[in-house]
Parts: sequence; C-alpha cells; structure tokens
Amino acid sequence: MNRHGSDVHGLAAPYALDALDPGERAEFAAHLTACEACRQDVADFLATAARLAASAARAAPDPMKQRTLAAVDHVRQLPLRVSADAPVPWRGVLRRKVLPMALAASLVAAASFAGLAAWEHQEKQRLEQRARRSEQHVDAVGGVLAAPDVRTVHGRAANGALTSVVFSDLRNRAVFTASGLPAPPRGKTYQLWLDHDGTMRPAGFIRRDGTVVLDGDTAGATAVGLTLEPAAGSPQPTAVPLLLMALPA
Repeated sequence: MNRHGSDVHGLAAPYALDALDPGERAEFAAHLTACEACRQDVADFLATAARLAASAARAAPDPMKQRTLAAVDHVRQLPLRVSADAPVPWRGVLRRKVLPMALAASLVAAASFAGLAAWEHQEKQRLEQRARRSEQHVDAVGGVLAAPDVRTVHGRAANGALTSVVFSDLRNRAVFTASGLPAPPRGKTYQLWLDHDGTMRPAGFIRRDGTVVLDGDTAGATAVGLTLEPAAGSPQPTAVPLLLMALPA
C-alpha cells in the first residue's frame, strides 16, 4: 500500500466495510494504532452501516420460524462422506458459499455508501447555508461601518459585559457588540431593544459574545437596551434592563 499520508485516511470507509485486500487491511490496521482520527472515522462508518442494515432487515414471520424450529428435531444430519477417488470440489463449495456472502456484503456496502452520500449532501447544504448567513452578516455589519455618518457609543452592562453600538442614520441600521457577556441562566436569553420615545421595541437577540445587527429601524431611536428574557423572547421587557445606552441625536 504505497500511499501518501493523506491517502491513507481515505481508507477508513472500505476498512469498516471489509473491502480492502489483506495487505491493505493489515497496513491500515497498523495505521489505526497511531491515528485517533481514523479510529473515530471507522467507528462512525461501522455504526452507520449497522443502522442501515438494521433498517433494511426484517424479522422472519412467526409461523415460518415455528415450522423451521419444529423441523430441526426431525431432520437427521448426514455424515461427512469423503472419497479418495472423488476429491471434494472445494472451489465449487467456496463459490456457492462466498458468492452469496459477497453479494450481501456488496448490498450492505452500497446501502452504506448511499447513506453516507446522502449525509454528505445534507452536510454540504448545511455548511453552504451557514456560509451564506455568515456572508450576509459580514455584508450587513460592513455596510454600517462604512457609512459616512457612522458613530459609536460604548457602555457597560450591569453584569459586567463591555458593549458598544455602531450606528448610522443614513443606513438606518445599528450594530451591537458585547464582550465578557456571561452565559444566560437556563431557559433565558439576552434580548435587545430600541427605545423610541419611551416605547421599547424588540431588536433581536445576542446569545454570546460577538456582534449582531439590530432588527428594526434605528432612525429616531434614543437608546439601546439589553434585558434577560425567556428563551423565546418577549414583546416587551419583563426585567430591569441590564443596559440602557443612550444614542446621541
């Protein structure tokens, strides 16, 4: 198995499905002793193949099972007969035994690879969606930061988090950043608000340290608030604000 190091890792799936020749299998088995990543890959492939096989398997009907078990007691086992003049056709016996086993293994391998291909397709779609959301987020933040009238205010929340708001009247948008934000209690989340003439309007959530673009119109808003709310959010603040940061006119 003359392979580059990166190629060896690609043998995890055929190893798990017993599709390597003896030499490759022995060398890859030796590789597994020093490669935690491949050991995890093999375990994952084995688990996937087992789930696929279990989902396709069907139990024998009870009447058939009972008839088979009842017949076993009445069937006499034939003695082994070996003739010196008629050698046992081992090749034919092996062919009759091995071919069905190989076919079954091929079907399981095909089902496993089909399942893995479907999983890889779903994973690719999920990663692409995440990449698109990240790109949209970067574009939205960059649009505010590049505005000609951009302004920034800083504050500190009651729980010690350092915060800042970058906003633009021309863009009618604002970006909120938090650093040192403690994890919210179980069942709670941090909700942002825009204060419009004393009316607090929901402006999105921030669940951990980082940067978010506020929802809603920032034009005319006099302050940005931060409260701890139920995980699903609230239409109005239900707790004393952890932060109420004034926005200059």
